[in-house]
Amino acid sequence: MKTAEKLAAGWLLTLGFMFLSVSTSAMMQKNAMQKPMLPGLRYYDFRNEAAINVLDNTALHGLIFGVPTSVLGVWMALGIFRQTRQERKAIKSQANEALQSTFYRMIQENNGRITLVSFAMQSQLPPATAKQYLDDQAKLFNANFKVSEEGGISYDFYL
Repeated sequence: MKTAEKLAAGWLLTLGFMFLSVSTSAMMQKNAMQKPMLPGLRYYDFRNEAAINVLDNTALHGLIFGVPTSVLGVWMALGIFRQTRQERKAIKSQANEALQSTFYRMIQENNGRITLVSFAMQSQLPPATAKQYLDDQAKLFNANFKVSEEGGISYDFYL
């Protein structure tokens, strides 16, 4: 469904641009036709009324079809953009909730002590990201750090 919406928005934008381009081109041709060709001659002596009427109609029809088509295409594209942004926000929120749930569960199970390796394994985060998350939570909850002789870091959160 989303692919069809993207294709429809792109098609409408392209079609609207084409109509507006035709309208602009017709107006430019009309203006070029109305300029005097030689100094001293009046342009209306050689004016082609039929061609000017055709160009006026072309410009008007291009605007009539181009503006609504372009506006609809832009509206659809913005709707798709907003929907995608909301979906990403929801996914990020769910991931944060799952991470927080894992964090609280591990604190509860281990009486407030969490090691970096165990948290990274449980949350399936890369070690650098897990360390950053635990550092942030330790600052927030005033936890203590303990470094083992092997260099492992454990965090003590008070329950």
